[in-house]
Amino acid sequence: MLLDERAREGDGQGSGRGSVTAGSSLGASWRRLRGRPRQGVEIAVPSLYLGSSYGGYAVIPDLLSRESVVYSFGLGEDVSFDLAVIERFGCLVHGFDPTPRAIAWLNAQDLPKALVVHAHGLAAFDGVSSFAPPTNPAHVSYSVLDRPGQRVELPVKRLSTIRRELGHERIDLLKMDIEGAEFDVIDDLTNDAVLPRQILVEFHHGRGGVPVAVTERAIDRLRKANYRVYHARSTGREFSLLLDG
Repeated sequence: MLLDERAREGDGQGSGRGSVTAGSSLGASWRRLRGRPRQGVEIAVPSLYLGSSYGGYAVIPDLLSRESVVYSFGLGEDVSFDLAVIERFGCLVHGFDPTPRAIAWLNAQDLPKALVVHAHGLAAFDGVSSFAPPTNPAHVSYSVLDRPGQRVELPVKRLSTIRRELGHERIDLLKMDIEGAEFDVIDDLTNDAVLPRQILVEFHHGRGGVPVAVTERAIDRLRKANYRVYHARSTGREFSLLLDG
């Protein structure tokens, strides 16, 4: 599925919809009252929603091509976004997930060669990180956040380390659904000399004791690095940002 019906019907802001008032103090106050981050869409650019309503994100298609360098962290059991990127642009997608159930599911799929799967995760350091299993056995996502369950140690690497190991001088698109690790990763990657052109991220405030203010600080950190929000889902969790300049 290339263009999700839910996105076409206005699930989120972007492509100019709602962008005039999204950054106003009134809009920020309304979002905060709803338990969402105060930040909204800042710039109006043509964007395209790719993937399922669960695992999809908006991208700026004019900035992607067959030669694009795409990293997708947190594959889980939904690679609809990654497959849509491959179908639309014909580029390789490097997908990452260290968690046992995701790896087992990925190994059982008939995936295209253009989706290159790596069995490690993303963190603000190189080594191993402690992950808690999903509280619902039917779910797939392990998390670095504080929650009950027998934790497991899984391999992780910094974004800069991964980029060097893969021999890439740039990252055109970075997608992160990494279950609470995004906050430290954002602090780390914004200190790097090589910044991704587009960042798509799901924030996990409201889970594991993480308040929405932590997400707001992370978005502010990205804004200080010259990123601007061009799409935000109505959930208040999924944001698409463009490096301005």
